[in-house]
Amino acid sequence: MQDFLNLGLKDEVLKMIDERGYVAPTPIQTKAIPVAMNGRDVMGQAQTGTGKTAAFGIPILNRVSSGRGLQALVLCPTRELAVQVCEEIGFLGRALDISVLAVYGGQSIEVQFRALKKGPEIIIGTPGRLLDHMRRGTIDLSSLKFLVLDEADEMLDMGFLPDIEKVLEQCPSERQTFLFSATLLEDIRGLASRFMINPELVMVEPEIKTIALLQQRYYIVPSRQKIAGLCRILDLEQPKVSLIFCRTKKGADELARLLNRRGYSADALHGDMSQRERDNTMQRFRQGRSRILVATDVAARGLDIEHITHVFNFDLPEDMDSYIHRVGRTGRAGRGGVAISLVEPYQTRLLRNIERHIGKRIESASLPEAESSVSIQKDRLLSRLRETARSPLGPYDNMARDILGSDDARKILAAALKLLAEDEVELETMEFHIEMEENIPDEMRAHVELPLGRNHGMNPRRLVEMIVANTSLRPGQIGDIEIQRNCSYVEVPMDHIDEVYAASSSMLGEKKKKTRSRSIEKKKPMH
Repeated sequence: MQDFLNLGLKDEVLKMIDERGYVAPTPIQTKAIPVAMNGRDVMGQAQTGTGKTAAFGIPILNRVSSGRGLQALVLCPTRELAVQVCEEIGFLGRALDISVLAVYGGQSIEVQFRALKKGPEIIIGTPGRLLDHMRRGTIDLSSLKFLVLDEADEMLDMGFLPDIEKVLEQCPSERQTFLFSATLLEDIRGLASRFMINPELVMVEPEIKTIALLQQRYYIVPSRQKIAGLCRILDLEQPKVSLIFCRTKKGADELARLLNRRGYSADALHGDMSQRERDNTMQRFRQGRSRILVATDVAARGLDIEHITHVFNFDLPEDMDSYIHRVGRTGRAGRGGVAISLVEPYQTRLLRNIERHIGKRIESASLPEAESSVSIQKDRLLSRLRETARSPLGPYDNMARDILGSDDARKILAAALKLLAEDEVELETMEFHIEMEENIPDEMRAHVELPLGRNHGMNPRRLVEMIVANTSLRPGQIGDIEIQRNCSYVEVPMDHIDEVYAASSSMLGEKKKKTRSRSIEKKKPMH
């Protein structure tokens, strides 16, 4: 707290900072708060989760007066972020008798009318809904002293620039302006030059550097076995609070449903949900009533949830920056975090591109054996049964009485338990991750599918021996191997693909047997 004590803050603000549990300012707070306290405009480059809300909220609260109308306005790109900023500033301003209100689309405008009549000193909202209130005359900016553009790059990406300009044009010229953005590209700097007065630039380490501190791992898992693989990893990791990313809204719903069937506490979050559903989901997650949030990239924009211990890429993102934004949601404020990706066999090239982009190798891991999670699965199954037993059982209670009176009650109970546990699908994959001994560039490698699997008696060593015996390849030229029930995927140099194809007939013992590649991406060498 000593660093906060040296900033010249009101006792009421310091009291709430202490109650919030802040021990020392984050880097962006250390740089931005003193500048803001001196009355300067601030342009800050910082991602979500760096403490930027307090970086502008604390100096604003220190200078806002109770009962003097609207004095501070914060523009946010999403409803979720507006609510989070409102909660954070509302908490920090609790001892000051300051009213903080969030206004956003999807919420009843009549409810907002009633709240606005009470005269909040600080309003946080999305550009469209703020502009709507200004047109209706329900928000008056004439006494505004502070203006904040939070996650400005996101707002511009979402097409809010015209609305932002209309809001800014109606703000008093005598005001202090804060702009925070993950990037400071030309359009952001242009906005700052038009609407800010000689802003001081404050910056913190970009997200690509901060994620280097995370534990990052990946598992090779075939598509049809990803659910079972994810469950084994969840059983192994035992995450306290986790965020799982899916590519589609339907996928997020389905994954959350299947996880709940298996006894995990999960909720989905995506753009097709109503605002009430989204609010209820986030409330359950923040209160710990659900431990897993399954989300799409768009729905997770602006989410600033503390203490996420694990981020899972159930679907590996194809965009490099999406990977950075996803995994950067754990390990906040210097805390440790774990980022785990489920990679399908044909996606290893994409994984390598991500590694090059972040400048770090991601650790390869083998899926836990089924036996290692059996006891956890049993406990979870019993927990589900006990929880269900606490609710009305209707006709099933009488059915249970009849079964208990029969001679084969034990067998019937065992059969019921087996049916409940049917979702625990046995994984058939055998992974074998090796580094190619010879210096073959990533872009010159490819995975090929061979019609030889576990049913043919294959294991990694035998498969390597057969390839070497039937081709001109040396062992050091063979990379990752994944063996499934009836086929295998092998990483080889691209200029040997046809040779491996031709040899597969000999390896299988059928001269006319053909093989096919699985999503081989041929790419010219980089110069």
